[in-house]
Amino acid sequence: MLKITENIVIEDSEVELSAIRAMGSGGQNVNKVSSAIHLRFDINASQLPDHYKQKLLALNDNRISKEGVLIIKAQSFRTQEKNREDALKRLRMLVISATKEVKSRKATRPSLNAKRKRIESKKKSGATKSLRGKVDF
Repeated sequence: MLKITENIVIEDSEVELSAIRAMGSGGQNVNKVSSAIHLRFDINASQLPDHYKQKLLALNDNRISKEGVLIIKAQSFRTQEKNREDALKRLRMLVISATKEVKSRKATRPSLNAKRKRIESKKKSGATKSLRGKVDF
C-alpha cells in the first residue's frame, strides 16, 4: 500500500511492478540480472478520486499512454529493491503534484508612486543620452 496523503492511498494491486534488464552501469552483471523496474499504473482503473484522475490524465507527460496507463522505468540504481523504491517514489510525487490546487493569479496594477518613479528614471536616462550628442564650439 502506497500512502500519498492522509486520505489518499494506492493499493498494491493497482500497481504492476515487473523486473527487466537495465541499461547502463553494472558491468558484466548488467547482462545477467534484471535489476530495472517497470511500473505500470492504470489511472482509469484506480481508486483515486475522479478529479485527481482527470488532472493526471490532463498532464502533458509522455509517460502516460493514450489509454491512461502511467509507465515509469526505474534503472538508476544497481539493486532491484532501490529501483522499486525509486519507481514508487516517482509515482507518489506525480500523484501529489496532481493533488495540489493551483492558485489563480489576481491581476494587479502598479501604484501611482511606482509609475512616477518609472517615468522619472526614463526621463533621467533620456537626459543622459541627449548629452552624448555632438558638441558645437
